[in-house]
Amino acid sequence: MRRADREITDRGELLRILAECDVCRIALPDGSFPYILPLNFGMEEVDGGLALYFHGAAEGKKYELIEKADTASFEVDRGHKLFFDEKKEMCSMAYESVVGRGRISEITDADEKKRALGLILAHYGRGDFPVNEASAAHTRVLRLDVIEMTGKRRAAK
Repeated sequence: MRRADREITDRGELLRILAECDVCRIALPDGSFPYILPLNFGMEEVDGGLALYFHGAAEGKKYELIEKADTASFEVDRGHKLFFDEKKEMCSMAYESVVGRGRISEITDADEKKRALGLILAHYGRGDFPVNEASAAHTRVLRLDVIEMTGKRRAAK
């Protein structure tokens, strides 16, 4: 990382930022260009690692790409605030972000899908909301097992 003074290495801080974000962008390999899309997500720590969960419609380009390659990158960001330094006649942006990569796969087991959908609901404060089994049957659920992640922060001055 070019600006080591802004790097976040504390796992607890990285997890806090992820927990406070409402959209996770994933990038999938697609020939010469990555295919990136914003998704709702949930997460859990598993055996010392981190798993991110996503849901989607029954078909789409992301599934075609995942069938070809099981790698994905992700990004979340929050706390955006434009600030100005009048003396230096410059402005910048305050933020916190986490980026990483891992292996992505589809969850096909009905009970595991339902559990993952519950984790997504919990991420948005509705862990008490029941997962409709009929809807779950028509929903595809993805799991990204994070291999590495790092964070970055710029505080407002």
